Amino acid sequence: MEDLKLAILIDADNISPKYVKVILDEAATFGVAACKRIYGDWSDVRLKSWKDALLNNSIIPIQQYSYTTGKNATDSAMIIDAMDLLYGGNLDGFCIVSSDSDFTRLAARLREAGKLVIGMGESKALGPFVKACDQFKYLDLILDHGETDDTAPAAPAAEAAARANAGDDTAINRDSIGRIIHGLIDEMDDGTGWVRTSRVGDQLIKRYPDFDVRNFGSKSLNKFLASLPELEVEERILANGNPIQFVRVKPVPKPVKKPAPRRTAKRTARKKK
Repeated sequence: MEDLKLAILIDADNISPKYVKVILDEAATFGVAACKRIYGDWSDVRLKSWKDALLNNSIIPIQQYSYTTGKNATDSAMIIDAMDLLYGGNLDGFCIVSSDSDFTRLAARLREAGKLVIGMGESKALGPFVKACDQFKYLDLILDHGETDDTAPAAPAAEAAARANAGDDTAINRDSIGRIIHGLIDEMDDGTGWVRTSRVGDQLIKRYPDFDVRNFGSKSLNKFLASLPELEVEERILANGNPIQFVRVKPVPKPVKKPAPRRTAKRTARKKK
């Protein structure tokens, strides 16, 4: 299968250069970067820290002067370029790297055109932008927990921020994840109670673009599902020898019926006449 051709567009005004490796690594899991551009006013000394990152990773800086104080001209330049690239017809998807909700409509428009849209930003990114993307990656959570083991919990502060910014009470978080997965398994159950873990993962991403097991301190979907106390994961070997993982909600044990107590006949003493 041929790799997808992606455009990586970075908003330098609110993304730190410390995320460069995470951005490029995440994009590589979806395809190849046909173009890598970053937008900002490069005469501003605040963007000086980006210099080495741009040179070492062949990212093209696009100059956009700030014409008026308080107005973000960078966003407009990035949106215009994205539409030019869309109509060029040579790309399969876009990585929009920003925590700014102003890109919500751009993400929605690119998806309307049939393009894959991967959003990347910090956990402060607002829900509308997150939900407008096919998938959304929280760069700060990935950077913080990319090297942790599968038993490490997600950072409470970062997770709480992501949950608060999701914009509704159906946000996927540590409190709701068990209930959400339980519902998905019920929907896909073929009568056996078991569902492929890959199907569960696909549905989670489709319904919750910001779902990522790394947000919960885990490195794989199977290990994450197995860590939830209400679920159990089972590996089966197919006829071709390939292993496949299944998950189900743990059955509730039936209460053990205690034997009825034996009735003892009461002896009644006969009264002597």
